[in-house]
Amino acid sequence: APALAAELVSLKPDLLVAYATPNVRAAMQATNTIPILMAAVVDPVGRGLVASLAHPGGNVTGLTDTVGPEIVGKHLQLLKEAVPKVSRVAVLGYEDSAGFYRPVMEAAAQALGVTLQFYGVRASEELEGAFTAMTKAQAEALLVLPHPFIHVHAKRIVDLAAQSRLPAMYPGRAEYEAGGLMVYEANEPVIFRRLGFYMDKIFNGANPGDLPIEQPTAFDLFINLKTAKALGLTIPPSLLMRADE
Repeated sequence: APALAAELVSLKPDLLVAYATPNVRAAMQATNTIPILMAAVVDPVGRGLVASLAHPGGNVTGLTDTVGPEIVGKHLQLLKEAVPKVSRVAVLGYEDSAGFYRPVMEAAAQALGVTLQFYGVRASEELEGAFTAMTKAQAEALLVLPHPFIHVHAKRIVDLAAQSRLPAMYPGRAEYEAGGLMVYEANEPVIFRRLGFYMDKIFNGANPGDLPIEQPTAFDLFINLKTAKALGLTIPPSLLMRADE
């Protein structure tokens, strides 16, 4: 990322768009004058990219991540709606990513009367072992945490969940298209259209540091009925009615 960012800055563009924290950070290291629009960044204030959401300062603005920590609480709530009798939920994440989401998850779990079981993996070779452990621990459903590793291995994770007969909530469309049962995520096309709004403001003289950073407001719920049928699961009509696809 640093080498690519430096190359882009050397081309003297009027504006940079950077997707995900490592690329935003690399762009910031390469220039403090060219406006940078960011997307898919978790907690930009906590990570030191901007001073605040309301007044970012510097040359960076844009939109926060599509999957901030609060969305995982919603994931757990929707999973409980789909499988009302569930009481033990396995949580699968990359390495220690659960730490970032844990306070929100545990508060939601307590309110829903659910016990969470955490499984961290660092390589694709560890996935099968994690699912074996879930089965031994008698997990009744699965919550998959957002991370690029998860999206890369979407098909493998979805297949293992199916083999383990675990109803699962996933963080992104990649898992849904691989056959995952449910996904709830921010509407990415809306986010990228908003980046166009920021470009217009900046090209008409606005200072990026004065443009407040937006958080997602439009969300989509995807439910795979074929997968539900294979699991012998009947999705409640009240949940189906809220599905976007």
